[in-house]
Amino acid sequence: MTFEQAKERIAELREIINYHSVMYYDKDSPEIDDYEYDMLSNELKALEKEYPELVTPDSPTQKVGGHAMNTFAPVVHEVPMESLQDAFSLDEISAFCKRVSESASDAVFVVEPKIDGLSVSLEYKDGVFVRGSTRGDGSVGEDITANLRTIRSIPQKLTKSLPEIEVRGEVYMPREVFADIVNEQELNGETPFKNPRNAAAGSLRQKDPKITAKRKLDIFVFNIQKINGEDITMHKQSLDYVKELGFKTVPFYNEFKDAQGVIGELNRIGEIRSSLPFDIDGAVIKVNSFAQRRVLGSTAKFPKWAIAYKYPPEEKSTKLLDIEVTVGRTGVLTPTAVFEPVLLAGSTVSRAVLHNQDYITQKGICIGDTIVIRKAGDVIPEVVRVEAHGADAEPYIMPRVCPSCGSTVVREEGEAALRCLNPDCPSQLVKNIIHFCSRDAMDIEGLGDAIVELLVSKKMIGNCADIYKITPDMIKELEGFRDKSAENIVNAVNESKSRDLSKLLFALGIRHVGQKAAKLISDRFGNMDAIINADHDELADIDGIGRITADSLKAYFALPQSVELVEELKALGVNMSSSRIIKDERFSGLTFVLTGTLPTYSRTEASEIIESFGGKVSSSVSKKTDYVLAGEEAGSKLTKAEALGVKIIDENEFMNMINA
Repeated sequence: MTFEQAKERIAELREIINYHSVMYYDKDSPEIDDYEYDMLSNELKALEKEYPELVTPDSPTQKVGGHAMNTFAPVVHEVPMESLQDAFSLDEISAFCKRVSESASDAVFVVEPKIDGLSVSLEYKDGVFVRGSTRGDGSVGEDITANLRTIRSIPQKLTKSLPEIEVRGEVYMPREVFADIVNEQELNGETPFKNPRNAAAGSLRQKDPKITAKRKLDIFVFNIQKINGEDITMHKQSLDYVKELGFKTVPFYNEFKDAQGVIGELNRIGEIRSSLPFDIDGAVIKVNSFAQRRVLGSTAKFPKWAIAYKYPPEEKSTKLLDIEVTVGRTGVLTPTAVFEPVLLAGSTVSRAVLHNQDYITQKGICIGDTIVIRKAGDVIPEVVRVEAHGADAEPYIMPRVCPSCGSTVVREEGEAALRCLNPDCPSQLVKNIIHFCSRDAMDIEGLGDAIVELLVSKKMIGNCADIYKITPDMIKELEGFRDKSAENIVNAVNESKSRDLSKLLFALGIRHVGQKAAKLISDRFGNMDAIINADHDELADIDGIGRITADSLKAYFALPQSVELVEELKALGVNMSSSRIIKDERFSGLTFVLTGTLPTYSRTEASEIIESFGGKVSSSVSKKTDYVLAGEEAGSKLTKAEALGVKIIDENEFMNMINA
């Protein structure tokens, strides 16, 4: 790889990793599994090691993954909450032990399971719990004291009145609790949590502590951050001590004098991990002596005295019995493997998505084959490969007609998926209504998947507009609904009529029109009629839209039934206007890019101010950028702005511009 190729790939990897870090750490909604994320990170580390001149302070390799959100008050960590370096092979563990022993010949290692949850700090004064916070970016987290008080295993008062102690722990959701919550969510028609880690993180960030309390979270304390009133010199001693104080510690932590013992323990934990009542995403090896830790020190991101070993995903062989094909909201046909049930990563699985025909063909999958299954990130089942073809195996070919309505399906240019284009397809109808009611769309509380399916099956509703014709008596006809719950649903339906135009536009389920595109289009045209009547070029010229989205939007509103649906919604009182308020047009035609941390405003607040004066906010710097609003720790965007000669302003200059 040439220098220029490496530079381009590093930039690409940083963008991908930063995006998935936000989805994982801050939004608790990962889109890729841990293993895939780790492989991306490893590729970036390897390239930066080969080309050290390309390392920048804002690279994901130089910082902790998350950052403090604006939901809760910020907490500055007096003792940084460092992350750990990851290892994916036992050879790396041997090398780690060897490096440590070169600096501390008599080093003892403590091995403990790495709980898959959300890292938090707990602070006590005179033995009383006074504050709890998230890790955030390692230096600044968020205050979640009220929510942490709902976790029963966190002592509100210690058994000994120490002047001061701060401990670090991992909040997690037990597997059994997670299974119960997911079952309840599915019954209520809600989108279920993806895994216990995200369930725990989302629960801790609830504004209402009562919701957190219902989630039955737990915690394992695994470190003393600081202590006043007791002399602790060893890690194992510290865990024994915090257990005496009333904390719940990691269930087992054992000492070993060499790499052989450490690796033996890693193998043991690997064998029992699927039987544990909680999720682990690896095991942690730490130097026991605090004095030796001080000698070993830390890098900018990791302590040199600890390492996290990540287990490879568990794989099992099974027989493929069938391939079922379902139709999604946008008409995409999705094949799913149905195989003999197998116990994998702690649960029994019998199905895995096969994505599309190309995926099936690439892996050579045939019904009757012996296939290898694993859980991506120990969560989502996937077919890894074919181990052996069955007798008389024939390549599987996706159906040429829709399994729901019988219409001929097509594969559009540039797409891997087959698609049913019939707008009256029953499967699409149900999923479109479910999408319309979802949180990011019209946010109609109570109208989940199961209820929508019931209403459609009983022919009470036939399209999205029919939702606004629902009465309490109709709801009460469904099993299990009484007066109060029926009234609540109808009230939620009526409340949704006032949602912003951008929500409605997204709710219509138009291909390529996501939340961001819907907001940009709504802000540009202001009302639904203007959007319907806009010509193609007007739509495509919106910064962030482009021709593909414009094509899709024009095609949607060219259908008579689409316009009829909008008119029916309008007649039923659904809002058709954007709520965006333009104070004046002083920033009209100007594009801003925000970078770094501003002293007063959050990025969201600054963006809303810019848009309220008619300006646009972009995520990347280019020659078209008019201003870069830079705060502390501004990174590569600031560097690029300087190189391009873009005007750079700070918050004081920005405030002068908006107060003028």
